[in-house]
Amino acid sequence: MAIAIKSIPVLTGEAAERFVMEAEENAKRPTPRLSPERKARLDKILKCMNDFQL
Repeated sequence: MAIAIKSIPVLTGEAAERFVMEAEENAKRPTPRLSPERKARLDKILKCMNDFQL
Protein backbone atom coordinates (compact mmCIF):
# COMPACT_ATOMS: atom_id res chain seq x y z
CA MET A 1 0.00 0.00 0.00
CA ALA A 2 1.39 3.40 -0.95
CA ILE A 3 1.77 6.25 1.51
CA ALA A 4 0.56 9.66 0.38
CA ILE A 5 3.29 12.27 0.02
CA LYS A 6 2.49 15.47 1.87
CA SER A 7 2.77 18.67 -0.09
CA ILE A 8 5.70 20.94 0.69
CA PRO A 9 4.69 24.29 2.21
CA VAL A 10 5.51 27.25 -0.01
CA LEU A 11 5.90 30.85 1.11
CA THR A 12 3.87 33.32 -0.89
CA GLY A 13 3.08 37.00 -0.86
CA GLU A 14 4.48 39.27 1.83
CA ALA A 15 6.01 36.41 3.83
CA ALA A 16 7.98 35.24 0.78
CA GLU A 17 9.19 38.76 0.00
CA ARG A 18 10.29 39.31 3.62
CA PHE A 19 12.09 35.96 3.64
CA VAL A 20 14.02 36.77 0.45
CA MET A 21 14.93 40.26 1.68
CA GLU A 22 16.23 38.92 5.01
CA ALA A 23 18.17 36.15 3.27
CA GLU A 24 19.82 38.66 0.94
CA GLU A 25 20.75 40.92 3.87
CA ASN A 26 22.20 37.97 5.80
CA ALA A 27 24.23 36.92 2.75
CA LYS A 28 25.96 40.33 2.76
CA ARG A 29 27.16 39.93 6.36
CA PRO A 30 30.67 38.60 6.95
CA THR A 31 30.99 34.99 7.97
CA PRO A 32 32.13 34.62 11.59
CA ARG A 33 35.65 33.24 12.01
CA LEU A 34 37.26 31.44 14.93
CA SER A 35 39.87 33.33 16.89
CA PRO A 36 43.29 31.63 17.04
CA GLU A 37 42.67 30.76 20.70
CA ARG A 38 39.33 29.12 19.99
CA LYS A 39 40.76 27.31 16.96
CA ALA A 40 43.56 25.89 19.15
CA ARG A 41 41.04 24.82 21.81
CA LEU A 42 38.84 23.16 19.19
CA ASP A 43 41.82 21.37 17.65
CA LYS A 44 42.80 20.06 21.10
CA ILE A 45 39.26 18.79 21.76
CA LEU A 46 39.08 17.10 18.35
CA LYS A 47 42.49 15.45 18.89
CA CYS A 48 41.39 14.10 22.28
CA MET A 49 38.16 12.86 20.76
CA ASN A 50 39.97 11.09 17.90
CA ASP A 51 42.54 9.55 20.26
CA PHE A 52 39.89 8.24 22.67
CA GLN A 53 39.96 4.45 23.10
CA LEU A 54 37.23 2.35 24.67
